[in-house]
Amino acid sequence: MTILPDGQDEARRIIEAASQRDVILRALGGLAVALHSPSATHRGLARPYPDLDFVSGDHRGYRVEPVLVDLGYEPNRSFNLYNGDRRLLFLDIGNARQVDVFLGMFRMCHVLPVTERLATEPWTLPLAELLLTKLQIVEMNEKDTRDVVALMLDHPLGGQDEETINLLRLQELCGNDWGLWKTVDLSLDKVAEAVTGLDLDAVERRTVSDRIEELRRSLEEAPKSIAWRLRARVGERVRWYEVPEEVRRR
Repeated sequence: MTILPDGQDEARRIIEAASQRDVILRALGGLAVALHSPSATHRGLARPYPDLDFVSGDHRGYRVEPVLVDLGYEPNRSFNLYNGDRRLLFLDIGNARQVDVFLGMFRMCHVLPVTERLATEPWTLPLAELLLTKLQIVEMNEKDTRDVVALMLDHPLGGQDEETINLLRLQELCGNDWGLWKTVDLSLDKVAEAVTGLDLDAVERRTVSDRIEELRRSLEEAPKSIAWRLRARVGERVRWYEVPEEVRRR
């Protein structure tokens, strides 16, 4: 089957093909941000999307891999052999594009339980979880920052989903995990600083800055679990995040 050169069209094709086999896939990463946020094409926020990223609610890689193979993708057999219970990689040779599929959970700098709400959106993770996949990055780069700004510029914070960043979900996840809360708090500092250097007008800059502060305040005031409080006592004396494996194309 012909792989589509446009990333958004191809992401939808993959998700639909998986659904036909009763496999649920949802997009994440920068392309998922672009599917939700018109501001991803803003002059100050636009960036290329060289790869496709998905998460599946199924830990069974043997159900996911045939979907991508039949759609024309070449599996990274050595990586998939050793990591096939939690992550799969595929290559689109014609478009020099890699496809990354997380199985059963999202695990990078932090583990995020994203799969329990995959039915919330038809194409992507819900906005709250999508935002967290960016804010959980300890070493954020410019593209990650731009993705966060695009999401926060186009979407208000609230108590529900539906093109809204669900504060209740963010409070729940960060209130149960001190390490995640700590990284998110540091990431919000980085985004707030970066906003001043982006090509945004005064209203756009103020909108993002206000939402950053609203989110920070909400997470600070949210109830914290006993586990959160115990880990907070240890603080930064012990590393609170994982260093994700860097996977290079073959």
